[in-house]
Amino acid sequence: MSLPAASLPETFSAAAVLPPSREAVETVTRALAARFGNRLVTSLAVRQQHGHTLTWIPNQAPDAVVFPQSTEEVSEIVRLCAAHGVPVIAFGTGTSLEGHVNAPFGGVCIDMSQMKRIVAVHAEDLDVVVEAGVTRKELNEHLRDQGLMFPIDPGADASIGGMAATRASGTNAVRYGTMKDNVLALKAVMADGSIVQSSTRARKTSAGYDLTRLLVGSEGTLGIITEVTLKLHGIPEAIAAGVCPFPSVKAACDATILTIQTGLPVARIELLDDVMIRGVNLHAKLGLPETTMLFVEFHGTEAGVAEQSERFGEIAAEYGGGPFEWATKAEDRSKLWQARHDAYWAAKALRPGFDSVATDVCVPISRLAECVEETKRDIEESGLIAPIAGHVGDGNFHTQPLVDLNDKAEVERVQAFIDRLVKRALAMGGTCTGEHGVGQKKIKYLEQEHGPEAVAVMRTIKRALDPQNILNPGKIVVL
Repeated sequence: MSLPAASLPETFSAAAVLPPSREAVETVTRALAARFGNRLVTSLAVRQQHGHTLTWIPNQAPDAVVFPQSTEEVSEIVRLCAAHGVPVIAFGTGTSLEGHVNAPFGGVCIDMSQMKRIVAVHAEDLDVVVEAGVTRKELNEHLRDQGLMFPIDPGADASIGGMAATRASGTNAVRYGTMKDNVLALKAVMADGSIVQSSTRARKTSAGYDLTRLLVGSEGTLGIITEVTLKLHGIPEAIAAGVCPFPSVKAACDATILTIQTGLPVARIELLDDVMIRGVNLHAKLGLPETTMLFVEFHGTEAGVAEQSERFGEIAAEYGGGPFEWATKAEDRSKLWQARHDAYWAAKALRPGFDSVATDVCVPISRLAECVEETKRDIEESGLIAPIAGHVGDGNFHTQPLVDLNDKAEVERVQAFIDRLVKRALAMGGTCTGEHGVGQKKIKYLEQEHGPEAVAVMRTIKRALDPQNILNPGKIVVL
């Protein structure tokens, strides 16, 4: 179910960009068909599959979808599209949440799913080079026998290229950082079809502008990422995970804040409020008490994990948390974290048949309890069903209002709630999005967060690197 375009809040309107002419699109499509054969698809079903993400934005399908198998083929596609002024949208697995891969002006979608090579594993250097279409689970399956892992874990089995493009995060970020901390170098195709290598495998460099950080998080608007060099980590000797109930979201957040401030090296610390726990129980059949919970995990030696777990238990007790239930078996931990990763779908179980809009903010850790508590109160006063979950160890949390898209008043109520949520986070020194990205849905908040001068610099960079505005137009900044 999708909302008619005429009913969309103005926030979701695409930027004012003229779509390419029908003649230009047909010329490009014919040339791609001649070059790529059945790897160029124009059927409506496939185009619509690539024109809609997990948002309430109506389906915005590209004119064609092409499946390259190398960086050089991506370069060919972009050169052709640039010659005719046709938009190009890179596509990973389509799991983004802010309208990153919709095609509001049509054009060609480049689906990276056939670029699956793990180019090189350098175990001694703790890094790996992969093509953009490799997913995080595929990579970790490949690495497991070498005792290595790539820890960044957004809820979905996203592609590595998409994770780099959206500056993805996940439950492990409190210990291992986000994609910006774990990408050493990129290979990318620029708007003119040229191929750029952003850096080397060296762990540090002072050589020139940091093109890697410029492209990480650029959401396909500055270049199309085709190859990524990632940092790796050893699989911990011991892992302990568990759940701890709390009497309120404030108590859980206060316990999180003290855990971080005391330097306890927690690997994961995830908040699920009572509403989200109800959804998780419905979806994953966990049978947890329907109260606010922290899902916690520690990595290290057997002795270290035991000591950390004991100390966390003491902190939780200070805020009325407990009893603590630990899962040390791998299968029990996997079930627990899979339930957390499936929170998006679990939330939808709370109001079957209705749509949802997932959004996130991030605040300094000292303001976390205040921000979550105020948001919880706002949800209740607004009469919404909007479960809360979050990577609270770094101040990032999500909420997911469930909405009847045929009810205009309810849609407006949800949009007003999201506006207040963002305003609240910004007033506390936070950001409009900790990990979902800007896409189409959060364009209007950039000036509120960064100021017009900083957004003007972003526009200048976009114009310099993509003067025709063909790379994923209508995302991040409006030209």
